This record gives sequence, structure tokens and C-alpha cells, in this order.
Amino acid sequence: MPPDPWLNKHWRTTQPELAARIDELLTVAGGNQANAFLYRDMVRSILRMQQRDADRWDAKIMANSLREMEQGFARLAQFKHQRKVSVFGSARSQPGSPEYQLAKSVAAHLVLDDFMVITGAGPGIMEAANEGAGRDQSIGLNINLPFEQEANPVMRGALGLLEFRFFFIRKLFFVREADAVIVFPGGFGTMDESLELLTLVQTGKSPVIPIVLMDVPGKGYWDHWLRFVNEGLLEPGYIAPHDMSLFIRVDSAEAACQEIRQFYRNYHSYRWAEGHLRMRIARRISDEDLGRLNAEFGDLCASGGIEQTGAHEAERDEPELADFPRLSFRFNQRDCGRLRQMIDAVNLCSPP
Repeated sequence: MPPDPWLNKHWRTTQPELAARIDELLTVAGGNQANAFLYRDMVRSILRMQQRDADRWDAKIMANSLREMEQGFARLAQFKHQRKVSVFGSARSQPGSPEYQLAKSVAAHLVLDDFMVITGAGPGIMEAANEGAGRDQSIGLNINLPFEQEANPVMRGALGLLEFRFFFIRKLFFVREADAVIVFPGGFGTMDESLELLTLVQTGKSPVIPIVLMDVPGKGYWDHWLRFVNEGLLEPGYIAPHDMSLFIRVDSAEAACQEIRQFYRNYHSYRWAEGHLRMRIARRISDEDLGRLNAEFGDLCASGGIEQTGAHEAERDEPELADFPRLSFRFNQRDCGRLRQMIDAVNLCSPP
């Protein structure tokens, strides 16, 4: 979204020399000038902080945040076109424990399905997943802590290892890069990551992806959590029934990978363009299936219905996806659990 027009006018009228120099600097720097308005706004934000003599701690947070994000984006660009699965779980799980062995097995299965594995690069479940996936198919997002700080032996010195000072930026990359998430048993950190992810997906701040709660057979780690969700959240009406579709609980590597594999059977991804959610699919669906989707999921449309189309002009920045058919509609931006149900239905549709 372009910056506030008032802000542009304000800078042109009150800071004409600075505005001209920023434009000149961006021209000299080169790069994609179509995005120059975004970089211009970033530079202006920094200059406004200097002009109001911002607190030193505020400035350090801004500087370190920008640096971590820029470096992270640059490092992960090399893996841009490969699907990835983020794996959360306890750093205290011991090698040889059932959950450690299960995480190792899940990661190995994911690699066979051409997924990379993202972990926090620490010990426990993280190390198990990196071990199962292998160094070259792993990404590690390590957080600098007074303890458990060093990356695990699999990721130490690896090309896919990134170091972070801030939890919130690390979380951004966990979610931004993930095409699916698998959550193993864990403590406060695991709960924090899981609940934030569910919140982001439920509110539409993050795309709908498979969220798999992984239980060790016979342990029932998720039993207590699911009981609380059903009795403490669903029954009083704090969440909607369709929100329960945002996650699934399994207890085997095969079931976890099957859930992720099925999610991408026909569905590919979606983005917004001209007020419409445009769902990219690998294969066109029949007119009969399109009619069934409109009948079952018409409540997702703020107006109109679901149409099968081609790429929109606004999607020209992703030419590799230009040939994918689209299911286009004005999504109400509220019922993301129902959107997940629609994706499941799309994956069951037959080609025409």
C-alpha cells in the first residue's frame, strides 16, 4: 500500500531539500524503481526519528530490527521457491526420547516430499528435525540467549543458519517462510509460537496453512490443550466452530506429511488484487464443482460469487505463477476457518 498522500505532500512542502536528496539517493542506489516509494518512506521514517531526537534505545531497536530483517530477507532469498515447514517443540527433549525420534522421522519424510525444514536451530526437537532433514535441507533461526544460545551441531556454520536478537523478528521469519507448521510437545516458547500463529491465521494476518499438532503415540500431550480449547474457548463462544478447522492433531510422521501433501494437492497459494482474494490452483475445476463451491461457501463472499479466472494484471510481479487458474471472490476477511474448509473442498474437486 502506498504511503499516506498527506505525508508525501507534507514532506514536499516542509522538507523540500530532504525530499529531493532522498529521491536522488534512491536513484543512485539503483534497484527496482517500482518499489522506490516504499524505500522512500523507510528513509523518511528514520529521518523523522533523528529530527525529533528519539530516545537512544528507540533508535537502537529500529536500527537492529531493520538490519536483522534486511539480512534475513537477503539470506533466505536463495530458498524462495522451495516449500518449507516450520517445526516447533521443546529444546529440552533428549536424544533417544520418543518425541525426539518422531521429530527426526517427520523431518526425513518432509524432505522426501521436497520440503525444507525450518527450526530454531537449538537443541531438542529443533536438533532432531535438523538431523532428520539434513544440513542442506534445513534452515535454522537461532535466537541469542544467555543459555541454549549456540546453534546445534547440525546447523553450526550452515548456509541456512540465521542469528536473531529479537524474538518478534525471528517469529516473523518462522511464519513468513512457512508453507506449513508442525508443533511438537514443548513449554512456554512452543505455546507462545503456536498461539500467535493461530491468531495470525484466524485474523487473516497470515495466509491459511496446515497447522499440525504432533502427539507422541500414547502420551496425549495435546489432550489437555484440546479440552481447554473446547470447554474454555469454543463452548462460551470465544472462538467460532470453524476455527477448529485451522489445525489438526496427528500422532505419526505419515499422517503429518499426508495432511500437508493433501493441502497442496490442487491448491497452491492466494493473494489479494483489486479487492478480490485470488486463489491459485494447479488445475482448473469443473463447472459442476464450481457451482458446489458457490453453494457451500457463498457465505465467504462479501458480494458476488466465486469465479474461475486467469491471472490478474496486478499479479505480473509473479510471472512464474501466471499460468495457474484462479478462484476469485470478494472474501469477507473474517471467516478464515471457513476459508480453510474451502481449500480442503477445492483439493477434492475433479479436473474438468
